[in-house]
Amino acid sequence: MIRLLRSTRVYRSMGDVSHTTLVTFSDEKYLRTLLKECAKAFFGAADGSREAALIEKEQFTDCIFLPEKGGKLTAEMCARIVDESALLPVEAQKKLFVLDAFHTAPALVQNKLLKIFEEPPERVYFLLGAVNEHAVFPTVRSRAQGEFVPPFAEEQIYEALSRMYPDRDGKAAAAACGGVLSVAEAFLSEGEEIFLRAEEYLKGEDIERFCRTLTDKRDADLFFSSVKMVLRDVMFCAAGLGKYAARRSEGTRELSSLYTVGAAIGGLTLIGEAQQQIVFNANFSQCALNLAIQLKKEREKWQRLS
Repeated sequence: MIRLLRSTRVYRSMGDVSHTTLVTFSDEKYLRTLLKECAKAFFGAADGSREAALIEKEQFTDCIFLPEKGGKLTAEMCARIVDESALLPVEAQKKLFVLDAFHTAPALVQNKLLKIFEEPPERVYFLLGAVNEHAVFPTVRSRAQGEFVPPFAEEQIYEALSRMYPDRDGKAAAAACGGVLSVAEAFLSEGEEIFLRAEEYLKGEDIERFCRTLTDKRDADLFFSSVKMVLRDVMFCAAGLGKYAARRSEGTRELSSLYTVGAAIGGLTLIGEAQQQIVFNANFSQCALNLAIQLKKEREKWQRLS
């Protein structure tokens, strides 16, 4: 996993960054881990060094992590940041504030930090981490160097899974995860069940009842990613290219008689739009129901054209 994170451009460029850097990384589970690796690169802390060990434990004097893991930035933390920014570094030549989960920072906090982001003391740097930049105020984004970490390639995810779980076959998980490592891990954990649910959803039978079961928004990424992968396999089967499918199940073959190639391609676009709506806080259950209705219309359109 560390090897995967270190392949990112932001990690490789940490030796030459502006005073305020905003890292957008969609994998919430590993966002703080990526920020730690970037902090090590910022200070030039080699693997096995005292500095690297302290940064990993969030105990290096000149590298301040806020808030605590799972917490949110508060007005009191803003006051601490301002106070500590005025102090000279203790061990290094510069000081780094690592602000995790900045997408959850309240409006009051983001506004309080604007001035110091714009005019930080000479040796003070800020590394902000967010799952998506839409929750970060434009005024903050305009003061920061933006570093977007794109989804990893399927091959990169597969290689990472092979290193992390050598006894598991991560091919289907890598294909389905949309380039997000934690989603791939969830697929490995859930197993075949998550794909069977995706197949059930794509059949469109008793869809309102099905969508009422989708209540936990934390499962949205996993669900829509599995639907996307199954529909991609359906597209391959419908085109007579089943050998390229990540899974060649009976359910996939059945669905290929329901979705033409055109309907599958159109459906993949619709799923991507649904995933974007979730980013903007759409209701999971309602979003899935709307998508199912659109998929049905797409199927019917292509059936008429056939």
